[in-house]
Amino acid sequence: MDIVVLAGGLSAERDVSFKTGDMVAKALRENGHRVILLDVFMGYRDVEEDVSGIFEHSIEASAAVQDISEEAPDLEQIRAARKDKSDCFFGPNVIQICRMADIVFMALHGEAGENGKVQAAFDLFGIRYTGTGYFGSAAAMDKQVSKTFFLLNDIPVPKGIKMEKSCRTTDFKQTGVSLPCVVKPCCGGSSIGVSIVRTGDEFAEALQEAFRWEDSVVIEDYIEGREFSVGVIEGKALPVIEMAPIEGFYDYKNKYQAGSTIETCPAKIPDEIAGRMQELAVKAADALGLDTYSRMDFLLNDQGELFCLEANTLPGMTATSLIPQEAAAAGIHYNQLCENLIRISLKKYEG
Repeated sequence: MDIVVLAGGLSAERDVSFKTGDMVAKALRENGHRVILLDVFMGYRDVEEDVSGIFEHSIEASAAVQDISEEAPDLEQIRAARKDKSDCFFGPNVIQICRMADIVFMALHGEAGENGKVQAAFDLFGIRYTGTGYFGSAAAMDKQVSKTFFLLNDIPVPKGIKMEKSCRTTDFKQTGVSLPCVVKPCCGGSSIGVSIVRTGDEFAEALQEAFRWEDSVVIEDYIEGREFSVGVIEGKALPVIEMAPIEGFYDYKNKYQAGSTIETCPAKIPDEIAGRMQELAVKAADALGLDTYSRMDFLLNDQGELFCLEANTLPGMTATSLIPQEAAAAGIHYNQLCENLIRISLKKYEG
């Protein structure tokens, strides 16, 4: 098949997206496909042009990829670097190339990519893509909206509120949330802009950091406990994985810098708890209407209580990402995993 692996974009997870895209592109090429790794924002070349036959030299047409840094990218520099200076999210020739592909493998992470807008645009253009559709993507991306769906379906979540930048207050008592708490962007990922607040004096600084990334933030109770994740592919849960950072919490650095976190899969927990977590993961995916594949993140406290933190509709596929590790524990090789995600995504377009 002719496949576009779509990555980059304008989210804080731009660098992570490229690493996902690079690994997926290499795997799909090894599987015998013609693959172009394309930056959705920068596009291909600087101006619109005739791109017929581009898949015949797909490797040369692919974007270059660098290692993930310890800090999120400067998005203003990314915008300034685009030569045509357009504010259109889709760079030159992106739509044309994607329409020529048999399917687009969505390697985008973060707001512009996981929030359903690209999926909706592709639906209108008749472009086939991997992963869930626009509605489930939008519902899962907004942490407060997804928590509402979870509560309606008896899926436990931390208590919390949503705060808008336009009516922000640094008076912690007005939040109704207990200390310690977590302050995080409402629609962000990779733990960018997340702070653990242990005193009222730390609250204003945490708000400033979260609002630096978005105009909406979530403030919720901090759950002391162990962190886990469960992937769901085609309605079935993968083995549970535990993430134990060597220092601090599971933040951007600990997620993507090799050696920063100890990841154990299958997780060393009682079968009863693992089974319950897997059931909740499938239930959460159903609650949000997520098809094909997704990943749910959980916390387990000392009392044995589980809390679902969020849903990820386009989970990372880097060397340190969780879904590939869970799939490997289930006997699914990385290349096979990429092929499976394309196969089950194409089922949506049959008939």
